[in-house]
Amino acid sequence: MKKRLVSMLLAAVMLALLSTVAFAADPIILSNDKAKVDVTNTSDGFIKIAYTGGGSSKIKVLITDQNKKQYTYNLNNKGDIEVFPLSEGDGNYTVGVYTNTTGSKYASSFNTSFDVKLKDQYAPFLVSNQYVSYSDKSSTVAQAATLVKDKKTDLEKITAIYDYIIKDFSYDKDKAANVQSGYLPEVDKILASKKGICFDYAALMTAMLRSQKIPCRLVVGYAGEVYHAWINVYTKEDGWVDAMIQFDGKTWKLMDPTFANTGKQSEEVMKYIGDGKNYAAKYYY
Repeated sequence: MKKRLVSMLLAAVMLALLSTVAFAADPIILSNDKAKVDVTNTSDGFIKIAYTGGGSSKIKVLITDQNKKQYTYNLNNKGDIEVFPLSEGDGNYTVGVYTNTTGSKYASSFNTSFDVKLKDQYAPFLVSNQYVSYSDKSSTVAQAATLVKDKKTDLEKITAIYDYIIKDFSYDKDKAANVQSGYLPEVDKILASKKGICFDYAALMTAMLRSQKIPCRLVVGYAGEVYHAWINVYTKEDGWVDAMIQFDGKTWKLMDPTFANTGKQSEEVMKYIGDGKNYAAKYYY
């Protein structure tokens, strides 16, 4: 009788453990009939969102951190999942999904909030997201691996990727003149064409560095009075090097692959991009 009781207790414990494991492995979804927000990976610095309300209306996502800083994104209306970064670190976030009604007016389809505790501060800047989209099968990732295969340190890897982009790519003036609001880079297409605008340069280099486990922030803000995109990089030796990663043995130079490329690294351009005061960051992706 006692053996039977022990067996029953062990079976109950095992069942409870299995149930706990199964529950923990399940995605954590916050939703209604219009949208789903997957918050399973908040500690890794990102969430997944899908619009499930159907129709052909434009959809917007608004992500607000606890300090009221807001990031606005477009979201497809087909129900496809898209990944969005939690760029502002730990704290409480609010996510709103909005459906276009008429003109520039949007109606709330779903709102939710949740707390975020990152496993480390670099987490959001080591993964693919809507602005820096790539996968293990991307040619961008393969090219990055080729560029750094003989490099030992992060700085050597950063330099190899940076040199490749500023020397082999050209600025697409036609695209810059005609780019539409809501444009998102496709890094493999940029790699194949070897040309692009500032957003393309920054997204491509960010994808390459992240694929090599080097934290990298795609930054959108102002260079002087011009809306612009560049990158920040983290190294173990120096921590976050905000807007500067190119080291010549004496000083760091601002990492701006667009200006460095289009200026052909002229003394005037390198002086400008080497001065962080010329840049004002607004958003991190």
